[in-house]
Amino acid sequence: MKKFVGVDLHKQRIVVCVVNQARQVLTSARFTHAESNKLAAWLKALGSFDLVLEATASYEWFVKLVEPLAGRVLLAHPRKMRIIAESTRKSDKVDARVLAEFLALDMIPPAHRPTPRQRAHRKLVRRRVYVRARQTSIKNRIRHVAAEYNADRKELFTSEGLKYLRGLKLDPVDRWLVQRLLRELKLYRDELKAVDRQLAAFARTAPAAEAGHRALLNSIPAVGPVTRETFLAEVAGPERFGSQKKLTSYVGLAPDSASRPASATTWASRTAARRFCGWVLHQAAWQLVRRLVALATDLRAAGPARGKKKAITAIARRLLCLMLAVIRSGRPYQERPPATPATPAVA
Repeated sequence: MKKFVGVDLHKQRIVVCVVNQARQVLTSARFTHAESNKLAAWLKALGSFDLVLEATASYEWFVKLVEPLAGRVLLAHPRKMRIIAESTRKSDKVDARVLAEFLALDMIPPAHRPTPRQRAHRKLVRRRVYVRARQTSIKNRIRHVAAEYNADRKELFTSEGLKYLRGLKLDPVDRWLVQRLLRELKLYRDELKAVDRQLAAFARTAPAAEAGHRALLNSIPAVGPVTRETFLAEVAGPERFGSQKKLTSYVGLAPDSASRPASATTWASRTAARRFCGWVLHQAAWQLVRRLVALATDLRAAGPARGKKKAITAIARRLLCLMLAVIRSGRPYQERPPATPATPAVA
């Protein structure tokens, strides 16, 4: 008789519930993370079983542990398992039982599980975004100090600007603070170069399909290495999303209909993909506007009515859909020539 195992996985403890096809509870148990061998032996003694757990932040080690033992291992989408979050009798034991019962009914909403290569790619891309954000933060703090002396300049972080900054007459504490910030800035600049080298080395080991996607994305104006790598890491393949609507919702470039009316013009920032991919696409959209006359015209036309921020979000969404369409079609991007105005008829 096949059994169905629901697992509520936490940082320190693991709660397990086992039900049969009729959703009757057969047994349950609680383990700590240090008792992984004991848990594996307990699961092995169950015989034939399928297992489900929610896709939390640190599930990968657990999945690797139970995959050789289970017939199937499913990841449940946490946001779609709303019955657990909204339960009035919420507890670890109840959560594990609900997961097991949904598995017995074959009603688990699945979550995406990245491959080991996709997981490594995400770590590198997100590290780069973090380092770049730290650079910006440090520069802003230095500018704040300079502004207190009416000494902020647009070119402050060029070689000439740094020479000018070191020659400023600052109070001893501000001078010490600027020196420490400049040292920290140099550290993150070196770190950014190291991350870029690691990303380049990672790309050189890409399988044929991934290398082909990189070549296709390179054909799109304003899609540079940062936008390309972020898209590939976060989207994780063109087959993952059945439509452009689902992709734009995942990245956070579509109205959040789950919590707002469909006509809302604000976007949520909940998932890591939205924090990283959405931000990068906004930056690329500004570059795209500067390079393509047609988009610049659209932005100027939409600006007074919608506001530039909302208009640039719409362009970022168009860029995202274009990137997906290019790798799905397998053909490089080709810009359409501007339409020629119709010749008026001669009377």
